Amino acid sequence: MTKDRRPSEGPSSNADAPARSDSGEIGAGASALLRLAVVLESINDRLGRGIAWLALAMVLVTFLVVVLRYALDFGSIAMQESVTYMHAVLFMLGAAYTLQRNGHVRVDIFYQRFSRRGRAWVDLLGTLVLLLPICLFILASSWDYVLDAWVQCDGGGCDWILEGSREAGGIPGVFLLKTLILVMPLLVLIQGVVWLLRNGLFIAGIDAALPQDAAQAAPDGKASTHA
Repeated sequence: MTKDRRPSEGPSSNADAPARSDSGEIGAGASALLRLAVVLESINDRLGRGIAWLALAMVLVTFLVVVLRYALDFGSIAMQESVTYMHAVLFMLGAAYTLQRNGHVRVDIFYQRFSRRGRAWVDLLGTLVLLLPICLFILASSWDYVLDAWVQCDGGGCDWILEGSREAGGIPGVFLLKTLILVMPLLVLIQGVVWLLRNGLFIAGIDAALPQDAAQAAPDGKASTHA
């Protein structure tokens, strides 16, 4: 009885990935790529956790603006504009962090029904075909618009203009606000590279490259989905 059972045990019984490697069998090249993915991922992780506090700051500043205006009859253009700046930073720089946490809206019909390997292929191809090209398009199409907020060039050369608020007493940082249009796709590109590395390594047989989380733990579609 014991001899009959032993051949069915071990890695060869895993039909989904018969040649997969655990974390202790990662080669030097794969290990280096995985470390690169961790480093790149930490950029958006730390940035996202930091700017999350801007949500609270927006609420407090908005409350202060209302109190000063209606209780003390005092208004501040710069304070009002600061809410717009914080809102822009929160959403533009937080987009990559939200993508990292799989928090964007997903219209999901088949994805959660796939196996982990199937979802890895979808994420890999989606990153290559959709995510990266769209980010590159945003960078290319927005470059001149953002540059015009920094410098003005003519036949005689270029001069710094550093576009500011059109309102008297406003924040002189519109050029920084517009720069977020370029920073956002750069951060999303970084997260896209992370997805390429992690999903590519997972498909190649490195299970440790794609940690199993709640969204990936149930290939039968029982995991929670985004509305």
